[in-house]
Amino acid sequence: MSSSSSQRMFQLKFDPLTGNSEWVIIDEDDDDEQTFQFHQPLLATTSYLDMLNDSTRNTAFREAIEKTITEPCHVLDIGAGTGLLSMMASRAMGGKGTVTACESYLPMVKLMKKVMRINGLEGRIKVINKRSDELEVGVDLSSCADVLVSEILDSELLGEGLIPTLQHAHDNLLVENPLTVPYRATTYGQLVESTFLWRLHDLHSNEAGASDGIRLTPPGLESVLSVKRQQYAMHVDPIGEELKPLSEPFKIFEFDFWKRPESYGETELCINATDDGRVHAVVSWWVLQLDREGTIYYSTAPRWIRSPTTTSPVDWCDHWKQCVWFVPGSGISVSKGEEIHLHATHNDTSISYNLDTQVSTNEDLHRGLTTGDFQLVLPPERAAIYGDKGWRLSMLKAVESVLQGRRPSLCLVADDSVFLPLLVAKISEASHVISSFPRLKENGLRYLQAAACANNISPNSIEVVGKGVKKLTMHDTNQKKVDLLIAEPFYFGHDSMLPWQNLRFWKDRTTLDYILSEDAIIIPSKGILRACAIHLPDLWKSRCCLNKIEGFDHSGVNATLGACGHLPKSEEGPCLPFFPWQSGEFDVLSETFDVMEFDFTKQICKCQGKSQVKFTKTGVCHGFVLWIDWVMDLQNSVVISTGPDKRYWKQGIKLLATPRTVGPQVSTSVQGCCSAAALEAFFNPSNGELKIILDFL
Repeated sequence: MSSSSSQRMFQLKFDPLTGNSEWVIIDEDDDDEQTFQFHQPLLATTSYLDMLNDSTRNTAFREAIEKTITEPCHVLDIGAGTGLLSMMASRAMGGKGTVTACESYLPMVKLMKKVMRINGLEGRIKVINKRSDELEVGVDLSSCADVLVSEILDSELLGEGLIPTLQHAHDNLLVENPLTVPYRATTYGQLVESTFLWRLHDLHSNEAGASDGIRLTPPGLESVLSVKRQQYAMHVDPIGEELKPLSEPFKIFEFDFWKRPESYGETELCINATDDGRVHAVVSWWVLQLDREGTIYYSTAPRWIRSPTTTSPVDWCDHWKQCVWFVPGSGISVSKGEEIHLHATHNDTSISYNLDTQVSTNEDLHRGLTTGDFQLVLPPERAAIYGDKGWRLSMLKAVESVLQGRRPSLCLVADDSVFLPLLVAKISEASHVISSFPRLKENGLRYLQAAACANNISPNSIEVVGKGVKKLTMHDTNQKKVDLLIAEPFYFGHDSMLPWQNLRFWKDRTTLDYILSEDAIIIPSKGILRACAIHLPDLWKSRCCLNKIEGFDHSGVNATLGACGHLPKSEEGPCLPFFPWQSGEFDVLSETFDVMEFDFTKQICKCQGKSQVKFTKTGVCHGFVLWIDWVMDLQNSVVISTGPDKRYWKQGIKLLATPRTVGPQVSTSVQGCCSAAALEAFFNPSNGELKIILDFL
């Protein structure tokens, strides 16, 4: 969000421990270093660094630009980022012609100007801090551009607004029949069978055998609690051995950058099954043709796809993944040679599919409800967790353990769990359950009322308060003290945050102290921060410091983008959330060790811990992976781990500035091998940050 003068930006800053947001002002005239240092965590979570480290992408764009721009002309770069493509275009014209770089995000505009200054191009490229659809010829551009260079693509291709951007550019900013880099993009797909992908969306089938007797998606409510109908970006190579292709790859849509695209498109495909199986998902990817002649390509295809003209990047990268579209329910059974009809459509920003044998998702629901009334949308990983029999059994044991011999009259569910209110109400019929639903609110109430009835639970036993924890009073509890405070903990929208940011539960527990009874039970009772050393070369390489990119110095952006590797001693890379199993080559090099504990029976406070690292393998250590194990009962007998062997949770990854060769004591004969290290961590309850200090001994 920016002001009309385009000299100031208002950035929304989120506090994970309180759930509150505040506007932070970024001025164009602010001192660069102070502004960048303040906003480093924000820029570190973007994909710019990973993208700039993608040498295959960089080389393909450089070759296509040099081949396309052969004489001085007017070049427009939309979504210019650090200005790499603009600088390539300027160099291709020998510094002649005109290059206009359009970038709407003010922090990146400031970075771009810094990069251009370092490379001696300041003043030779016109930088405009606007959205491209705000540009006007005669105001921002001296004339219509002859060439468009752009890289506004996401893993789905269309999600960053490619179609409306091209439409406006062709209507208002470009000459007729312009040259473009890229020239064309084509999307492809493949039908696959995968139990793992099936578990990420079919909660109804996966929870059927749960021992707690609760159905979150009882007949008639299947579609109310579900994952969103969309393509999900995901690295599918790590599950390649668990995945069974049921078709050959097929072409879906083709988008030409050199002409105005349509907002809506559809295609009907007849696909022959190549094997017997059950279609659980459509895996899709795209291929860029960067030049008009069709000699320069870039592909996001999974590694099992082979093509004589296109190759996937040699190095792993995270900014572009494949996409997965879940086939509803338990999928479609097919036989080898059977013909499957697929209907694909696209709008301005997304692509969707329909297989003509799938069950309709528009059926009426029981108790007078329809999917049009309301819907609770879960992240795929949360749907899989709710359908996991082991996870639900742990929750059941924890609640039964604390309720044994006790009849709490009032229970408060402090997070966005839709499972715990039903579980507590079913096990302890004498309890009244209040759910706060920090994000779900009214829709959460409607769902719980319907689900309670479907599970033969009195809807009067569950109540949803429509306010945040900080605003709760004894009036909301009918002047009763809370006997049981419980959480998963799970906060809607936290799936891309660091594990310890779910310590919001501890902050909430502290805020609620005045309405808790003296002997109130707290679940989980504590959290344990755990860690292990990791070999993760692909992720480290994608996050390492930049130097020259196709001849242009980018070293000045490293601190701002949260780079690791070869940093000054006073600087260190941030800790970022990732799925290690999706992050390329991955191996564990040490025993798992405890770093510190968080005692939820007490109020939130500063914590610190230090542990020695015992290496179990000889190898190159690129960092440490950290997570929280939640102790769900007072006897420490029920522990829910969110570690790297659990694929439904992201962990925090702290990459080293310089990778170290490590190994157990017996391997000290290996030259340069380190056999001992220590990890120390400090938790700050005022902002939820975790400071990590590593020391190789």
